[in-house]
Amino acid sequence: MKRRNFLKNTVATTAGAIIIPSIVPSSVFGKSAPSNKINVGQIGCGRIARTHDMPGTMQHEVARMIAVSDLDSNRMKDGKKLVEDFYKKKTGSDNAVDVKMYGDYKEMLLNKDIDAVVISTPDFWHSQPAIEAALAGKDIYLQKPTSLTVTEGRLLSDIVHKQGAILQVGTQQRSSSQFRRAAELVRNGRIGKVHTVKIGLPGDPSGPEAEEMPIPSSLNYDMWLGSTPEVPYTEIGVHPQKGYSRPGWLRIEQYGAGMITGWGQHHYDSASWGMDTEHTGPISVEAIAQFPKSGLWNVHGDFMVKHEYENGMTVFTSGGYPNGIRYEGEDGWIFVTRGAYRATPSDPIPEGSTNALDASSDEILKSVIGDDEIHLYVSDEQHGNWLDCIQSRKQPISPVEIGHRACSVCLISHIAMKVPGILNWNPKTEKFSDNDLANSMLSRPQRYPYGTSYVKR
Repeated sequence: MKRRNFLKNTVATTAGAIIIPSIVPSSVFGKSAPSNKINVGQIGCGRIARTHDMPGTMQHEVARMIAVSDLDSNRMKDGKKLVEDFYKKKTGSDNAVDVKMYGDYKEMLLNKDIDAVVISTPDFWHSQPAIEAALAGKDIYLQKPTSLTVTEGRLLSDIVHKQGAILQVGTQQRSSSQFRRAAELVRNGRIGKVHTVKIGLPGDPSGPEAEEMPIPSSLNYDMWLGSTPEVPYTEIGVHPQKGYSRPGWLRIEQYGAGMITGWGQHHYDSASWGMDTEHTGPISVEAIAQFPKSGLWNVHGDFMVKHEYENGMTVFTSGGYPNGIRYEGEDGWIFVTRGAYRATPSDPIPEGSTNALDASSDEILKSVIGDDEIHLYVSDEQHGNWLDCIQSRKQPISPVEIGHRACSVCLISHIAMKVPGILNWNPKTEKFSDNDLANSMLSRPQRYPYGTSYVKR
């Protein structure tokens, strides 16, 4: 039984079975009581955890972060300090929380006091800890991309549903009002029948050659490599040993797929919201892309991808378009983006006063969605929505199956960059039609004992 539900259920079991002494402070049984808190463990204490996931979770009163895990002991200690400093500032107490540290997240999952985990690890370490957390009875906040392959993404979704876990994918554009507004306007026909969607997404630059370096004593490098092949250590292939700037693994295909999954899952997820294709996928994909001919960083550079959908919509994705999503219909267009930020080959950067939502006419933007029309899921903040759903057991705004479908669009796009010609995709079977080479790329070999193939279930 979840610890936070123990008191409520015990009191309700037998009338008069528990007598609450009058000397017990009311705070013990109020909404801030320890029994009402959701105890959270943080897996991965790097850049995205420190700047987004940890503060995003701890800002909510119902959450109580009590543990951190990282394969780099220096980062783990920094994570512990970040959490303890947060609660010290919040409460004024030096002993507000004693954060436990775990060099192996599997040990954290054995802690029965932990109700939920936030997974902010490198891309190739997303699906396995999420699957193991679900099997351990934990709820999960999972950074995107949901998986490194279509095969492991399907496994993740199936196990999460079987276990009844609440999994929120970190596609936080769904909690931005302009993306919901754009999707509602499109879904309710304000630009007529949609025929084309254009998504702006840049590539990554190539990188330098890198010599083998001694493995830092603070880093469990073998486990960091996980299911991927053994390669010599070099700092720009992992993460900085000092500071939390953008890590080099993001630009190495062994660990991910580059911007097509980096920002791609955000935009494909948001686009599918407006296209009403959240639970399916394209029926064909075709792509061209440039790849570096030398250097350690080898993910795609400039590219163009074309998807066709059964409902007649065509989606084009390229760095040649403005970063964001442009829906084009018979009666007009709508463009939506994050506003004063744009994606670059390094990071989102401020751009000034960019309109977050634009359209071919003011009338479209001023349009009121009627009571009898389509109203989409409302969330003000991604982490807060996840915590609310842990308590209510309702599905969050970015559930695992929708995340898997959006991620699959990214992954088959990456495959199409490698396999020439039009690839026919069956979103029901999640296989390519008559292309053995493309189908062989729906999974990757996994280095024992790491990887989703070796998870006990």
